[in-house]
Amino acid sequence: MKAAVVILNYNGAALLQQFLPSVIANTPSWCSVIVADNASTDNSLSVMKKHFPDVRCIEMQQNTGFAGGYNNALQHVDAEYFILLNSDIEVTPQWIEPIIEFMDKHADVAACQPKILAYHRKEYFEHAGACGGYIDYLGYPFCRGRIFNSLEKDENQYSDNKEIFWATGAAMFIRSHVFKSAGGFDTDFFAHMEEIDLCWRMKHSGHKLYCIPASRVYHVGGGTLHKSNPKKTYLNFRNNLMMLLKNLPSGNRFSVFTKRMYLDKLAFIKFFISGNFKDAWAVYRAYFYVILHFKTLKKKRVEIKNINTNVSCIFEKSIVAEHFFRGKKKFTELNQDCFS
Repeated sequence: MKAAVVILNYNGAALLQQFLPSVIANTPSWCSVIVADNASTDNSLSVMKKHFPDVRCIEMQQNTGFAGGYNNALQHVDAEYFILLNSDIEVTPQWIEPIIEFMDKHADVAACQPKILAYHRKEYFEHAGACGGYIDYLGYPFCRGRIFNSLEKDENQYSDNKEIFWATGAAMFIRSHVFKSAGGFDTDFFAHMEEIDLCWRMKHSGHKLYCIPASRVYHVGGGTLHKSNPKKTYLNFRNNLMMLLKNLPSGNRFSVFTKRMYLDKLAFIKFFISGNFKDAWAVYRAYFYVILHFKTLKKKRVEIKNINTNVSCIFEKSIVAEHFFRGKKKFTELNQDCFS
């Protein structure tokens, strides 16, 4: 099979009924559609059997999160390209073809993403990916079209194919052999930022990643964990620190972590004085986890064959300073010469 759309589902029966029809209708014949059920406890499986009997369903016995769920499911999928798609996404006609055509012509491109727009505000970019992901030198992620919580209106200002640092896990097109050779997602991440970690590891191996805006999808977002959930805060801080420990060049780690501890301490104080005590505790827990599992993280770092010191598409300034202190809310307002 040329490509396979694989939708990881956990207790998303209503989302499957709402969005799976658009996926089926807009998927070409040379691409299969598969639902991987991550041990749902709702009626997802009965919905699949009743309403989508022709769609292959991979049933897993345990919920191992986004990372483990996809790692397990993709072992049972035979295709040249994996298309990882969230269950809360509405796709559009010709959302697959432009990306597969681009990747067929560019062998050095390991993964791509489409333009991600907000389902409830279709003229705006959506948080999880927008028009391609980047990070700053301290590891804070942002997007072309989204800096922290500032979402830009889509006015076709980002209509060109663009090399990026990370492709969103909400709609990721990835070569199956690269996914496997990179070791898939790190299952210790469970959910959040595992795709950025995978993209960074692929970049260490010399691969490129792109956003192809000719492909367009609409994402609801927050379907599993709402942004206000303290568990999401914990996973975001913990996983980001884990990713940095694994992927940063040795010469950069001490200075980066010194600055990160200061900025994360400010985040802790902000949560605390705002009365968000559970979020403040989540930041503390994230650091405690990293300290407790330092040896394991060091071993993961050794397993990465080549820590590349010249990785492209890293913003060499602090996106925190640019956004919160200098008031820059749009990707176009950032100094483009500051990207590696």
